Amino acid sequence: MSEHHKNTNTDEIDLGQLFQLIGRAFQKLYDFVGSIFKGIFNCIIHLLLFIQKNFIILIASLVVGAVIGYFLDKNKTEKFISKMVVEPNFNSVQQLYNNIEFYNDLAKAEDSVALAEALKITIPEAASIQEIFVDSYSDENQKIKLFDEFVKELDTSTIKAIDFESYLQNFNSLDARFHQISLVSTDNSVAKKAQSSIVKSISANDYFKLQKQINDINIKLQDSIITQQLSEVDSLQQLYKTILVKEAEKPMQGTNINLAENGQSQNKELALVKEREILKRNLVALNQERANKSSILNVISDFPTRGVKVKGFWKSYKFVLPIVFIALIILLLLFRNISTYLNTLK
Repeated sequence: MSEHHKNTNTDEIDLGQLFQLIGRAFQKLYDFVGSIFKGIFNCIIHLLLFIQKNFIILIASLVVGAVIGYFLDKNKTEKFISKMVVEPNFNSVQQLYNNIEFYNDLAKAEDSVALAEALKITIPEAASIQEIFVDSYSDENQKIKLFDEFVKELDTSTIKAIDFESYLQNFNSLDARFHQISLVSTDNSVAKKAQSSIVKSISANDYFKLQKQINDINIKLQDSIITQQLSEVDSLQQLYKTILVKEAEKPMQGTNINLAENGQSQNKELALVKEREILKRNLVALNQERANKSSILNVISDFPTRGVKVKGFWKSYKFVLPIVFIALIILLLLFRNISTYLNTLK
């Protein structure tokens, strides 16, 4: 009886210690979270006190920065941007990006002579070019079409391992069908003058010229084959019509009608009609390909005659300078406060 009582007391003591440990753990967690909130609150209070103490200086720095930025924006040289959308053919997109990067390097290096020679413009016009760059121009619908064309070239086993999401993850800007060339200059008409040279720099490549010649020959060959097949289908249709007319003109002997032969004849005519429709669709697709690949670099949208003024409040001096001024003032004030604190400790 006494042993049972001792075991019960021992269990109660163990449970009591367990609850005490749990309570202490929750208390420590509560104190830790509370200390974090207290620290954040203290930081906010110190920040507000700092702003209150130096309010006039901070406002003055903002006003001075805004005024200086306003006059700098008013007197700075205006920049204009022009954009052109192109469609490279025969895998010429990499050459396009390389050429544009070359032009941009010359503009950044302020090598007006070399840039003028490359773009066939005057040296002052080349000196006005600030930047030239190219990026892909595609939306979700175009990416879906590209994915559909990509899948058609794969076998069945490979298609199962690739989905649209994985295709988008590996989508490269060079894979896009359309690309946008942007030219930033202080002369709003220089982009239009440089357009011809940019296009010719791609079209004059011997490799791409050879690819285009071969493609033209293949299209012409396919066109002649489809045209011949259409002619043969028309001849067969005409032959079936002639046979049916002659069969109808024959005097009927008795009341026997061969339904099997009539059905077979109708099936052949229907097959010819379907074949003709397929050939016509192939011919339409071939003509579309001929139009799309008539040039090595298709210009979808030309450079405008006059560029558009570059606007952007976030990049203007009246926005940037106030931030710079107030940041410098805050650093100086903090340095002064730290020096005062160190002197006090000393």
